[in-house]
Amino acid sequence: MKFLCVDPGEVRIGVAISDETGTLARPLAILGHVSRLIDAKGIMQLAHENQADAIVIGQALDSDGKPGLKARSAARLVEALQELEEMPIYLWDESHSSQKAAELRIAKGISRKKRSQPIDDLAAAVILQDFLENYHETMEINDTKQ
Repeated sequence: MKFLCVDPGEVRIGVAISDETGTLARPLAILGHVSRLIDAKGIMQLAHENQADAIVIGQALDSDGKPGLKARSAARLVEALQELEEMPIYLWDESHSSQKAAELRIAKGISRKKRSQPIDDLAAAVILQDFLENYHETMEINDTKQ
């Protein structure tokens, strides 16, 4: 199963894609935020172009693990996507994904100048990789219960 992941933001939207096995995530694109409907159309177009079977939307949760203002915005994006087409969509906690993406760039030895460039697509890949690891663990648990 192939997944497309979205890290929605107020200015930019990071997008990542998995491989066909749903095991590895990689950055794909950064879209400029326009409006919920236009964003949803752009995301759905990327899903089709990359033959994604499902979409994962990063959802910012507060320190108590509850949806905050940005999480409600992510939920409205899910609704806009579902109005366009029927496709499995998962909300996934995106907490600290941008921080982890920045740490990855430092660990790779990327220069300070290049690190100042947007990392929204890399943050989406961090969210997607976390989702994929948990998704596969859940599937393994369900397989052993049957």
